[in-house]
Amino acid sequence: MKWIRSSQGLVDIFEHLVPDARGVEKRKMFGYPCSFANGNMFMGLYQENMFLRLSDKDRAAFLKLENARLFEPMPGRPMKQYVVVPQQMLSSKIPLKKWIRKSLEYASELPPKVRKGIR
Repeated sequence: MKWIRSSQGLVDIFEHLVPDARGVEKRKMFGYPCSFANGNMFMGLYQENMFLRLSDKDRAAFLKLENARLFEPMPGRPMKQYVVVPQQMLSSKIPLKKWIRKSLEYASELPPKVRKGIR
């Protein structure tokens, strides 16, 4: 599978939307910008997509939105708690911020993950 870098425009949108909240950490996963709460990833970029981690209830509601879908970085291998933000939502920051807040709240409720050192 060919590696595709996220556009600078999408990276700029992501940087603008990452909550400035206590405990939120920005770092890269596989070269893509991602955000974590208590070591748990709650939002990130993959190619030209933004994804969010949501609770079962919120994910079910989100998937009812037009063009929303599960995040599947490799065909046939969805990441079960993650959804892809529809492209049209990226230009409508108010509704997206609501979902990002839900994503952060969910990740913050999960047991903290301890970062493993590089061996």
